Amino acid sequence: MIVQEVIIRNSAGLHTRPAAAVVKLASKFKSEFIIEMDGSEINAKSIIGVMSLAAPKGSRLRLKLEGIDEDEAARQLIEFFEQGFGET
Repeated sequence: MIVQEVIIRNSAGLHTRPAAAVVKLASKFKSEFIIEMDGSEINAKSIIGVMSLAAPKGSRLRLKLEGIDEDEAARQLIEFFEQGFGET
């Protein structure tokens, strides 16, 4: 299992477009992907789950990945978050 904390960097937060992009990217991998925020955990392959976070700029999220391709999944997903979903 890989666990990594990330901070939402883009000014609009985890709104519809980046939420959909996170789900799309996560769905390319077989590994389970959970996002934890303020004690709540959601399945990051669920658009409704990701949207329900409503994470604004500056939010701290814990990404948890587990499965056969967790290393590559973690690398790509963590990079996507750290780059502000391409919006910074």
